[in-house]
Amino acid sequence: MSNSVDRIQDIGPQPQAFNIEQATKDNTDYRSVAWSGRYLQVTLMSIPPGGDIGLEAHPETDQFLRLDSGNGRARMGATKDQLTFEKDVSDGWCVLVPAGTWHNITNTGKEPMQVYAIYAPTHHAPGKVQATAEVAKADKKDEPPAWSVQPKHGSDKH
Repeated sequence: MSNSVDRIQDIGPQPQAFNIEQATKDNTDYRSVAWSGRYLQVTLMSIPPGGDIGLEAHPETDQFLRLDSGNGRARMGATKDQLTFEKDVSDGWCVLVPAGTWHNITNTGKEPMQVYAIYAPTHHAPGKVQATAEVAKADKKDEPPAWSVQPKHGSDKH
C-alpha cells in the first residue's frame, strides 16, 4: 500500500467507508492515518519482526488495536515498570487499552504484524504517513488538527 494509488485517503471529518482489513494488510508503513474525526481516529500500522508499537500511555484516551495478521505479545500495566498484563495475540485478536494504562505490543513472529488502531480522541495529524518508528519519533509536525476535540488535561507519556 505504501506509495500506492490504492492508499486510503484521510478525508476526515467527512464520511468514509473502506475495507479496513485489506487496507491494514496492504499497509507497509509504521503508521498511516486512515481517517481523522472530531472525536476519534483510525491508523494503520505495520510492525516488523522484533519491532513494537512503542511503550506509551495516553492519560485521557482509550484505545482499540486489532491484529489483521502476524503474532505479538501485548503487555500493559499501571506504570511503565509494572506491565502485569501479558497476552499473546495474533490475527483476529484485539487489544483494549484503558486510558492511563501503559501498553506495548511487540511483534514476536517472523512476518510483519499488521494492526489497526482506533484512538479516542484524535492523536495524529490527518493523513500523516510515517514509514518507520524512527521517523514517527522524530516527527515534530504530528499534532491533532485544531478542529478535533481534545482533552483539557494530560499529555501522552513515552
